[in-house]
Amino acid sequence: MSFFAVFMALLLEQVRPVGHDNPVHVAMRSWARAVGRHLDTGEKPHGWVAWALAVVLPAVLVAVVHIWLEHLSFLLALVWMVVVLYLTLGFRQFSHHFTAIRQAMETGDDATARQHLAQWLRVDVTTLPRTELLRHVIEHSVLSAHRHVFGVLLAFFVGWFLGLGPAGAVAYRLAEYVARRWPSVHTGSSPSVLAQVSAQAWRVVDHVPARATALAFAIVGNFEESVASWRSDAARHGEGGDGVVLAATVGAVNVRLRPDPVELPTNRAEPQIAHLASVVGLVWRSVVLWMLFLALATLAGWRV
Repeated sequence: MSFFAVFMALLLEQVRPVGHDNPVHVAMRSWARAVGRHLDTGEKPHGWVAWALAVVLPAVLVAVVHIWLEHLSFLLALVWMVVVLYLTLGFRQFSHHFTAIRQAMETGDDATARQHLAQWLRVDVTTLPRTELLRHVIEHSVLSAHRHVFGVLLAFFVGWFLGLGPAGAVAYRLAEYVARRWPSVHTGSSPSVLAQVSAQAWRVVDHVPARATALAFAIVGNFEESVASWRSDAARHGEGGDGVVLAATVGAVNVRLRPDPVELPTNRAEPQIAHLASVVGLVWRSVVLWMLFLALATLAGWRV
């Protein structure tokens, strides 16, 4: 069931992308903001209660509905999984930014590419040189693919394996959302308790998915270089799972995203337009690898 649910959700998302302002996403964002606003007391136990209500409770409700539907009908449970995956999984939730930037840069229109990148990241990038612009595009494209596709796939598979249907996908996406949004709330000059709790929880939630994504990139890319970069340079490329994913990408497509240490010079190339195509290929090969894994898991009946 898992393979067919993911396949149909990805196909549906390609045909009719999920809009940013769709009612379900708006409701979940409003729920997370409301929980954070009402439980941000500055006490860490309250912060964990808020995180559980914002992330765990919706995932539990999704699992309960799935179990109920599974007892009624296999088809109803499958439809429920497809609907939930359609709302949580997919490239089209971010790929339009990448496509617009890539097309602009291929035609030499760096000004338009900067505009699209600024809209995507919500930061000022008008002074970025071309190499830095490409570096930002590569980094955020890879991380978005991880957070919207590969991390969701692994979380979904874990939930499905445990008999919880698509609950894992919901928990993963909500954990990522609150970790990204709650840090915007500050108490004085220090991050709020909600920011600390959501960041700590995200590091735990994303620990295995980030390494699974890195491993997939290594398998479908340059395995030796990817693993070597992952082991030695993850900390230089970012905190937690982000550093792991980016370090694996660096080795997989032979690109330099951070200055090389003086004591460990490499032959990696500076970001170029060709690397955007390499990243696209890396991501799609990883999707094929994941779909193959899910197909084999479905055929083997991996389910407790």
